[in-house]
Amino acid sequence: MVRIHEAPDTATLDFSSTSGSTQQDETLGQAAFDLHLHDMPLEQEQQGAAGPPDAVVSADMEDRLDTANQKPEMKLVVISNRVAPFDPNKPQTGGLAAGLEPVVERSGAVWMGSSENRGDGSEQPLPLVKTGAGDVARLDLPEADYSGYYTGFSNSTLWPALHSLPDQMAGSTADYDSSGSDYDSYRKINEFMARAAFDLRDRDAFWVHDYHLLPLGANLHSLGIERPTGFFLHTPWPAPDMIERVPNYRELMKSMLEYDLLGFQTNWDLNNFLACLRTYFGLESKDGVVTTQRGQTRLQKFPIGIDPKQFAEYLAADLSPAEQEKVSSLLQNFEGAKFAIGVDRLDYTKGIDKRVEAFNHLLAAEPASISLLQIAPPSRADVDQYRKYKEHVENAISHVNAEHGTDDWRPIHYTNDSFSQAALARLYRAAHVGVVTPLRDGMNLVSKEYVAAQDPENPGVLVLSKFAGAAEDFNDDEALLVDPNHPEEIADAIKKAANMPLEERVKRWRSMMDKIESYTIHDWSADYLRELDKSRVTVPADHILLPGFGWSNEAQMPLYQNYNKAVTAYNEIDPADAAFREAAYADVESAFEALAAPLKHTQDRLWDLPAATASRDGRRGQERGARED
Repeated sequence: MVRIHEAPDTATLDFSSTSGSTQQDETLGQAAFDLHLHDMPLEQEQQGAAGPPDAVVSADMEDRLDTANQKPEMKLVVISNRVAPFDPNKPQTGGLAAGLEPVVERSGAVWMGSSENRGDGSEQPLPLVKTGAGDVARLDLPEADYSGYYTGFSNSTLWPALHSLPDQMAGSTADYDSSGSDYDSYRKINEFMARAAFDLRDRDAFWVHDYHLLPLGANLHSLGIERPTGFFLHTPWPAPDMIERVPNYRELMKSMLEYDLLGFQTNWDLNNFLACLRTYFGLESKDGVVTTQRGQTRLQKFPIGIDPKQFAEYLAADLSPAEQEKVSSLLQNFEGAKFAIGVDRLDYTKGIDKRVEAFNHLLAAEPASISLLQIAPPSRADVDQYRKYKEHVENAISHVNAEHGTDDWRPIHYTNDSFSQAALARLYRAAHVGVVTPLRDGMNLVSKEYVAAQDPENPGVLVLSKFAGAAEDFNDDEALLVDPNHPEEIADAIKKAANMPLEERVKRWRSMMDKIESYTIHDWSADYLRELDKSRVTVPADHILLPGFGWSNEAQMPLYQNYNKAVTAYNEIDPADAAFREAAYADVESAFEALAAPLKHTQDRLWDLPAATASRDGRRGQERGARED
């Protein structure tokens, strides 16, 4: 039986002063920083990161896929802003839903997220609904804070910042009101969800997803939940000069380091996050681990994939009569002529306007050479930037159709309808070119779905933004990589794709398909959960918990008490008494070294001795100061 030893509050040394000394003299521009990342050694490649190998997969693919689908032993809690519909006939809401739905259905996990209804903030028993082997709990988030949390801070501040689009951000640090603000609502919703998750505290681990819930791990820990907590970011992570535009960015990043495992889509995003830690906190990683006063946080890339086997089943599945009519009606517009397809939420990060401009360039040079089918379901219509972007895109499409269309031919066919995966699979296969050109994207699973839907004997060609996460998986010999900010470059790539010889198309497609099959959605989740499982610690029965240090044998308790006394004495000395402080700090150092040497946690030493700067307020005061940064 594990015993928690009663001990006085741990005195803590304040090392917040180290953050300012490491700031760069000049703010790096996003483009310059991107080039810098390409030139630097990639952190994750040094660690043997999760991800698709370069080599062609082995012939036993079916056996490996079956193994990946087996139910893990971990009793998992998955938490995200929203929960998937769990209906193959309903359209997916994005990469997060596509990624997590099979995990929950197969693993017996509980998936917790927001319902479509709003509540009064009162706490209710979790409404668990069985879904396959798992359960779903949909929460009525508080009406009073939902708009500020979702429309405000999450999607008008964090979303554009994470995609390196500052012009789309609502407000700035200069005019941001930290009292009664969207950020306060963001924090309150995270705290509400943490309290709801408390009912699941006896499960093995918590897996939190995406930018809506950056501080949730810290909220779970503050409630006393000590299970392993992991976080996966589905969006990109920007360079330091971009993240600093987010109000309270330092507090958010500190709360992210409360997770045991941080997962990113790409090396690019991982290295950006590490650069932010260096710039604003003076923290470095060693072997993929960042060590702080709390303990250790492991950082790794986990590039999300799709289920190619399931996608093949979508192609063979029957559509409902209504959806079959929709698909047939769209395809009749092309009648065997060449067309490209774009499938994106109507979001300014997706670069749809630049894509339309690219078709304007292409059709001016080669009239009536190719059409575009653009499927763009509406997104976040209550956000002003999205309403403006929708109007901008539709005006651009009207211009191209008026400029280059004829009585018998329309260049761009545009619809805001949503489609099931089975319907999309048919449209992908019919299209000669798949155009995936987001300005920034965490991964973009449409690119992989387009490849998976192709006819192996006569595949289409993928035109892909070099700033999509998928571009880290697919190279220039596979997809046609383009800068999404340059319509002329997109136009040239579409022209090349539409006229590419069959032999080259097959070669490119086969190489991409091998990668898709070698690292599926099941590999992604299995790899992440395998890493998260390493955070679970088996504690011997004769061990006690030393607050702030981890588990140790009871014989170490006197050393812990000596260290605590030394720090307390140091904190009581007037900062003006330099000589006394120096002597007291030597006592702290000696006591710390005596204590830290034999301590064991998930790894041997949790941290090195902090700098000689102390806070009289202790940990609570430091946390309060961090919130006021």
